Amino acid sequence: MPASFDYAVIRIVPRVERQEFINAGVVVFCLEKRYLDARIHLDPARLKALWPEVDIDLVRHHLEAVVRICAGDPSAGPIAKLPQRERFHWLVSARSTILQPSPVHTGLCDETDSILDRLAKELLAT
Repeated sequence: MPASFDYAVIRIVPRVERQEFINAGVVVFCLEKRYLDARIHLDPARLKALWPEVDIDLVRHHLEAVVRICAGDPSAGPIAKLPQRERFHWLVSARSTILQPSPVHTGLCDETDSILDRLAKELLAT
């Protein structure tokens, strides 16, 4: 039976005033299936084209924290201890940092892993 899910794209925004970004992750949350997970994909060459002085390792570290927060990994800090719904809402809340979520979108799915894989392929592939 199909379940509703929410998702957001995690974007890297080097200079907010220019409104340029690259997609670097996707987060999927399905309350009915108790599912929260993320995929990340960082393309260093594309990011360097927008931001030549970027610290790729630091950006990658922050992206990997998104995955750890979704998993509830204690190494991700106190946010990772929150219930899934609260972790998702924290991850997709508006920010003015270089990592920013897109608006939240909704859909229906039968399999949560397959929807995350499909969204990652569609939204993060270069």
